[in-house]
Amino acid sequence: MAQQTTGMANKGPSYGLSREVQGKIDRKYDPELEERLVQWVVAQCGASKPEAGKVGFQAWLKDGCVLGELINSLYSSDKPIKKIQHSDMAFKQMEQISQFLNAAERYGVSKTDIFQTVDLWEAKDLASVQRTLMAVGSVAVTKEDGLFQGNPDWFFKKAQENRRDFSEDQMKEGKSIIGLQMGSNKGASQSGGTGYGRPRQIMS
Repeated sequence: MAQQTTGMANKGPSYGLSREVQGKIDRKYDPELEERLVQWVVAQCGASKPEAGKVGFQAWLKDGCVLGELINSLYSSDKPIKKIQHSDMAFKQMEQISQFLNAAERYGVSKTDIFQTVDLWEAKDLASVQRTLMAVGSVAVTKEDGLFQGNPDWFFKKAQENRRDFSEDQMKEGKSIIGLQMGSNKGASQSGGTGYGRPRQIMS
């Protein structure tokens, strides 16, 4: 009886809670998406297929080599990752994952779609790894530069987002208009919007 109590005491509330949180994160992992992503990465950079399942998927990407080959395959020249090395050293593996993440962001993946190194290396959140790879694929399909390999229907095009590129002048003009609207609302009961509008226009 005493042994049983000791065993339960070791499973403190924080352990139970962290396991519950990890369980929720794990449930977001999509085995069907894994299959699609593996097919794409193999087609894109010629990597060998991993063992099916979450453990195989993590082991496949953990040293950062496949990720490095993937992002490099999306550039015709001036590859973002200069040296890709197989290594058993933890810091080297994490460094290569980090290089991939930086390259993915420069490639056009939004910061909100980028996983943290520990998400992959310690298998903290493999669903977020899937999300990043999906985002890389979407950017690759959107670019239409002939470097994407595989089935483009696997990914969403990001064309709508890319059309929101405004020049600096347009951005300044937009801020000026917002400023005028705010000014006119504040002064509507006194002299209307014109008094607030003029100095703003002179400043810009």
